[in-house]
Amino acid sequence: MELQIYQASGDEIQPFRVLFLQENNFQFVCNKCHQYGWADTYLFTINGIRVGYGSVWGTDRREDRDTIFEFYVIPPFRGFANLLFPQFCSVSGATFIESQSNDGLLSSMLYEYAQTINAEAILFDDYITTDLMVEDVIFRKRNTNDGMDDDSPYVLELSNDIVASGGLMLNYNMPFADIYMQVNEPFRRQGLGSFMVQELKKEAYRMGRVPAARCSISNRISKATLVKAGLRVCGFRLKGTIVTT
Repeated sequence: MELQIYQASGDEIQPFRVLFLQENNFQFVCNKCHQYGWADTYLFTINGIRVGYGSVWGTDRREDRDTIFEFYVIPPFRGFANLLFPQFCSVSGATFIESQSNDGLLSSMLYEYAQTINAEAILFDDYITTDLMVEDVIFRKRNTNDGMDDDSPYVLELSNDIVASGGLMLNYNMPFADIYMQVNEPFRRQGLGSFMVQELKKEAYRMGRVPAARCSISNRISKATLVKAGLRVCGFRLKGTIVTT
């Protein structure tokens, strides 16, 4: 049996990326690496048959290529994953693995071939529809007179003051949209964050998108805010150091 792994263009690996995203059906945090040219991609072949692909990028410096973040083998050849993965590590020269825990294949490689594994972020998907209300607060699109320091497209207004802002990041795989928001310091712990997330979820669906979110593993306030707005934990963003043999 002849295994080959070689660097290939994004167009060459794209059919396998379609299968990877379809099979997993979650918001893939590193999807933008392909859009912005931050990744090198590799094709896997067995006896001349194309069976999958992998991708690497730089987690600390984008110009580096030290971290595997995608590893996909089509189901008929998935039994060879443990032969392909070590060779992929060697050919790419990667020293780290980043994986979402809801990516079963790469996560299994992470636990088998890496050490010092840490969770860096919590991942959320939509779970239930909420009906949160905050008295006298208006959710609306921002306008040129709002005088904000950021460029978020949506705001919460209370008594003519802007008390929170947020939006949707659309540079993830379709149909997902990533929610972000912030509440101004004097108005925190009043339910405004969860109300903003709830309303942004509605905006996502109106766009034909599925809302999702993430936050730092240590940010318990953000986690509680997202859960209150009807999101749920669907995974974690993990990172480990590849064990060299």
